[in-house]
Amino acid sequence: MQRPAKGKTPRRPALKKTSHTQKDPVGVYCRIRPLGATDEECCIEMISSTTIQLHAPDGIKANRNGEYKETQYSFKKVFGIQTSQIELFKDVAKPLVDDLIHCKNGLLFTYGVTGSGKTFTMTGSPGEGGLLPRSLDMLFNSIAPLQAKRFVFRTDDKNGMEIQGQVDALLERQKRESNQQSTVPKTPSSKQKPDPEFADMISPEEACKCEGVDEDSCYSVFVSYIEIYNNYIYDLLEEAPIDPIRHKRPGGDTPLRIPELIPPQSKILREDQNHNMYVSGCTEVEVKSTEEAFQVFWRGQKKRRIADTQLNRESSRSHSVFIVKLAQAPLDADGDHILQDKNQVTVSQLCLVDLAGSERTSRTKAEGNRLREAGNINQSLMTLRTCIEVLRENQMCGTNRMVPYRDSKVTHLFKNYFDGEGKVRMVVCVNPKADDYEETMLVMRFAELTQEVEVARPVDRPICSLAAGRRHRNQAFRDELSRRQEERPGGPNNTEDGSVLNQLLDSLPALPACELVDPTDEQILPRLIEVLERRHRIRQMITEQYTRTANTLKSMLQEFDGHLMAKENFIHEQRGKLGEKDKIMFNQKNEMDRLEKKSKMLEYKIDILQKTTNIYEGDKRSLQQELESREQRLQRELSERKRMEARMQGMVSDTKHQWEKECERRVNAKQLEMQNKLWVKDEKLKQLKAIVSESNSSATSEQQRPPPPPDKPQRASREKDQPRAPEKRSRSPLPTTGTPIRLHHRRSHSAGGERWVDHKPLSNLDLDTVMQPIIPNAIKVSAASEKALSKCHKYVLTHQELASDGEIQTKLIKGDVFRTRGGGQAVQFTDIETLRQECPTASSRKRRSSEDGPGQHDGNKMDWNDRENRAPVASTSSGLGLQIGYQKRRK
Repeated sequence: MQRPAKGKTPRRPALKKTSHTQKDPVGVYCRIRPLGATDEECCIEMISSTTIQLHAPDGIKANRNGEYKETQYSFKKVFGIQTSQIELFKDVAKPLVDDLIHCKNGLLFTYGVTGSGKTFTMTGSPGEGGLLPRSLDMLFNSIAPLQAKRFVFRTDDKNGMEIQGQVDALLERQKRESNQQSTVPKTPSSKQKPDPEFADMISPEEACKCEGVDEDSCYSVFVSYIEIYNNYIYDLLEEAPIDPIRHKRPGGDTPLRIPELIPPQSKILREDQNHNMYVSGCTEVEVKSTEEAFQVFWRGQKKRRIADTQLNRESSRSHSVFIVKLAQAPLDADGDHILQDKNQVTVSQLCLVDLAGSERTSRTKAEGNRLREAGNINQSLMTLRTCIEVLRENQMCGTNRMVPYRDSKVTHLFKNYFDGEGKVRMVVCVNPKADDYEETMLVMRFAELTQEVEVARPVDRPICSLAAGRRHRNQAFRDELSRRQEERPGGPNNTEDGSVLNQLLDSLPALPACELVDPTDEQILPRLIEVLERRHRIRQMITEQYTRTANTLKSMLQEFDGHLMAKENFIHEQRGKLGEKDKIMFNQKNEMDRLEKKSKMLEYKIDILQKTTNIYEGDKRSLQQELESREQRLQRELSERKRMEARMQGMVSDTKHQWEKECERRVNAKQLEMQNKLWVKDEKLKQLKAIVSESNSSATSEQQRPPPPPDKPQRASREKDQPRAPEKRSRSPLPTTGTPIRLHHRRSHSAGGERWVDHKPLSNLDLDTVMQPIIPNAIKVSAASEKALSKCHKYVLTHQELASDGEIQTKLIKGDVFRTRGGGQAVQFTDIETLRQECPTASSRKRRSSEDGPGQHDGNKMDWNDRENRAPVASTSSGLGLQIGYQKRRK
């Protein structure tokens, strides 16, 4: 199911990096952890505050010269085994937190062999907080009084921030509070104190604070926590949703008591409009205090993958990344509210990375999942090393090789930092025991390469055009106003009444300046009475006017109160309706989420079914093709078998006919031989009878003698037993010079109603023998031409060749003529007739001589039967005598 494509947000043009950009090398620090036991052999020695020395342990082979090689490595600073967490934080992480507050990014990661103290350096333990909790504590200590209220800043899910008004933020807060009250908390301790393991990580004496914080801005902190496991990114703060399908009983809709959680889904990396990489769909939680940030961190830390190996009891099997994002925006000109301008919002972030330790399988004896995890960890660390080497080569040699950031999720996520989007700091943790010497050597070489890479120095953000000190002046004004209101003696109402009374007294006529001496003074008293009367009348007029005005104002106030009550009632009704709408929207949203999940699940099932259908269709097509090929092969085999059966039947019939003739010949010869033996015996008996009769009658025997016996005595008793020789075995006539041989022609099988092209090449010999086919309606040609083929329907080619016995063999190759699509003529051969010419063999001559009787011919009289003087015959078999026939073979 394809969704409609959304329009892409236009990217902000990237800032061009000038050649005079200042660069700083990557800050690499080294921390040596204490030995596990006092009797263990140590292979690392701290020479100075910046240099360490590695010497090979006793078990390592010497070099070529027979001496142990001692190497020294320099760092920005080396921290020995006595270094505390606060000292490490002040030198390594405190400058990064200061840059974070001043709108600059930072990256801090720990690197080393497994069991070298990376997690302890980053996280710490109760009473000894690591770099991460101390960074959060310093951040909130610096911006605590300057934080904006919740939901004033809101993420736009595209690695940016939006500003909401005070009213929208208040409504969202009330909505969140109502949702929290309506939903049952997952655990009873969700609103209790933070986890005791993180409660006392940092003592108050070790608290740090940043100086020079801009007080004319409002701040808000967002945190997110991810891990990179087997080169996949997972959100550790994401609440695992309950499977809506597996959470039901098999026979009904009642949910099970033990819910089944859906496995976490991996996240993908995206690039925002400023070409910065971020994790799409990652949970970002707004926190307002260090304790709240600790709770969020610990909630994700419990989900992190760790395992027990032979080298470390709690070995990290993934790279963890804790991202602290600080959003800040300036106040307006009055210094009271946030400036509602999205372009004035600045977002900076600090990434605290705890890399998993490199390990050798030969030492950990890892198998199964542990082996696969170790392979992925080593591969990602090797990719990081390769990127550092390529960056170093490009900077030192001036090359422009492409850095393989995309080969690993770790390097792809932090590629912007190495391209100049913030400072990069690395803490190399080493274990001084002798067993880790070889792995420590590799770590030292990587740290040495990393120090030679330079990163562009981040640029300071532009200063806002508004005057500085707006927040302070606004606060001072409020304090002065409240102080003056408190200092007024009669309160604000009495003061107003006194001022109105003074104005009224000033508006009355002034009393005349006089001095009354005599009570009967007739001049001063009338004047004074007149002025007082005037003042009395003016006062009455003012009183009446004041009364009318007061009544009018009272009626107006009552009317305003009525309108206000009506508006309050209307607002109350609208709020009730709004609450109902919110509930409906909440239910509809839940229903939409459920339907979306169901739709996604159905789409996934449809995709699986579609793939399965495609596989089955492909198998079906392949099986159909195989079936067709097998059917074709079977048809060919069947037709070949039929042809073989026909040929075998022909050969069997020919062989049977030959053996029948041979048996008949042998039987006739045997009968003739037996007749001759009987005849000889008969002759001997006749002679014996003659001798006996001669002895009885000597007289008569001397005078009359019996006539000589004939050449072939014919006995009546034996004549019927003698077989008659068939005509086909009759002796050929003697060749005569005067009488010509009569040629016999046969009618060819090609004699039909069709027109034929009789193709006889000039190289053929005219034998003048029998078996010469006569084809009527034929066009005789010596070379085939398209003109002759266009007039006929059939085609025959007379071909002569020497047979195996040296005689000439003639073949008639026949075919059908048909018209092609291009307008030409084509011949398809359909039949072959074979004609052979041979002479009678010696055995036939012997048989014919035996038929004439013994003593009839001698050797000189057999010359007439020579092969050269005999008439040729045409035959397709090896039988005796003259046989006319043909043999047909189809192709």
